[in-house]
Amino acid sequence: MPTSAETLDLLNAIVDEMIAQFSITRAEAVARINKCWHRTDLSSEDDLILHEDEYYWALGIYFGDVKDWSPDADRSTWTPLPKPSRNSGYWTIEE
Repeated sequence: MPTSAETLDLLNAIVDEMIAQFSITRAEAVARINKCWHRTDLSSEDDLILHEDEYYWALGIYFGDVKDWSPDADRSTWTPLPKPSRNSGYWTIEE
């Protein structure tokens, strides 16, 4: 997807947040982001995604329905969205 320098920085921060929060690989985090925004032009310096931080996007991309935004929320019963299938084209880096 096309990105601006600012949105690319945010995407990288979302990857790092997903790794830290959910103990997933960088490859899976990138695949989830690619699935979420694969048809989106993120090249605007005013892009809508810049209005939220990496924590917000990481939870939304990973869970879909976020029941509690608190950093200390008990997410042990939450079900993450299924990760993209390996043949989906979203896996653009190796694990």
